Amino acid sequence: MTITELAPSAGEPLTLAEAKAHLRIDGSAEDDLISSLMRTVREHLERETGLALLTRTFRLYLDDWPRSRVIQIFRGPVQTIEAVTVYDADGMPGEIDVSGFVLDGQARPARLVLPEHPKPGRAINGIEIDFSAGFGATGADVPDTLKRAMLLHLALLYEFRGAVALDDQPAAVPAGYDRLIAPFRRRGL
Repeated sequence: MTITELAPSAGEPLTLAEAKAHLRIDGSAEDDLISSLMRTVREHLERETGLALLTRTFRLYLDDWPRSRVIQIFRGPVQTIEAVTVYDADGMPGEIDVSGFVLDGQARPARLVLPEHPKPGRAINGIEIDFSAGFGATGADVPDTLKRAMLLHLALLYEFRGAVALDDQPAAVPAGYDRLIAPFRRRGL
């Protein structure tokens, strides 16, 4: 099971103005650095939680259908199922009818049940499920707790910006960060 992002985020959940207000910066000399750090803290938070903060499209690749018929999607919250494609033995794609599907997009992981399950002909990645996931189109749709965690993380990275190269970020997370994102984290047994 592999998930790839088909369309990048149209923006960031934090605005430059929010970040600069939190950092108490008035000038624009470091806007590029702050924007880069905003992207870094968002990507880190999304990796830690499995969430997509702003809505965008993804593709889930499966080798075969799960025995339970319940497809788990480890990127959420899932908003819509766009298309389901199954490849035959010759590698020709065939879209299947997704009307009548059942989606629990808010579950962690999201769960999808499709009405039909044609056998894929390819041994690897024979099934593709395109879906959109995220809290919404703007940062106003993202839970405040997650935005607060990102602002704390941004401040720490900004404070130590000279000690650790941007490519090596995030070097650390601030105290309290883990408690803020804990309710949104994936848990495994």
